[in-house]
Amino acid sequence: MDVAIVIPARYGSRRLPGKPMVPVAGRTLLHRVIRIARAVQGVSEVYVTTDDQRVADHAAAAGVSVVMTSPECATGTDRVHAALSAMTHRPEAVVNLQGDAVLTPPWVVQGLVDAFHADPSVGMVTAAVHCGWDQLAEIEELKRHSPTSGTLVTMDCNGRALYFSKGIIPFLRNRDGADCPVHRHIGIYGYSSAILSRLSGLPQGPLERAEQLEQLRALENGIPIKVVVVDYRGRTHGSIDSPDDIPFVESVIAREGELVL
Repeated sequence: MDVAIVIPARYGSRRLPGKPMVPVAGRTLLHRVIRIARAVQGVSEVYVTTDDQRVADHAAAAGVSVVMTSPECATGTDRVHAALSAMTHRPEAVVNLQGDAVLTPPWVVQGLVDAFHADPSVGMVTAAVHCGWDQLAEIEELKRHSPTSGTLVTMDCNGRALYFSKGIIPFLRNRDGADCPVHRHIGIYGYSSAILSRLSGLPQGPLERAEQLEQLRALENGIPIKVVVVDYRGRTHGSIDSPDDIPFVESVIAREGELVL
């Protein structure tokens, strides 16, 4: 199956202007994400899509293909769809690797790519991490102070998403079992080209508006989402959204080493 990785990257970040070219431990943010994408096997091409020539030039310097898209794209998913629409050769499926996902291990991205190769009928795929009881306690404590931080997902027996929520799901009547049934969602997505085109034309539904979770648009319209349970192998999860995140990410890299050498 022809699976590509598309990295949407905006220069005009409100909280961190010029974000793709910000240096992080000796390499720019965008170059770090490109290196992660290139470490994934079974990918036909890695693209960067942007509305800014400065970002395009910076990506081209790293040797990747660039697709220019409109500044009017509201989200990274919209920009990926616009990039696919502009391609002469459109891949059968694409993984959207956000341009600030600097701590996403390549093996997490690999899980999504592998899902398409294992079952070409998959239309949409995302990732989740299984939580132990200690991790659940940390999430619950975080949500006492920041209720909208972190997203949870529940799945059926075939690994298809039943629901995503900012609340703790499933509701736990007791905690006697050895295995915690909670999964933390990781916001990385893969789409078949056909499903991405369909999603782009659908309006927000009541659940998406209530939770402010874009992936609920698929579930509200009967589009199955395959959930790949991944293991960060002790690595710390995180991305860069503001200048304050840079020292944190650099400390993670110093402590845990480079994801890609």
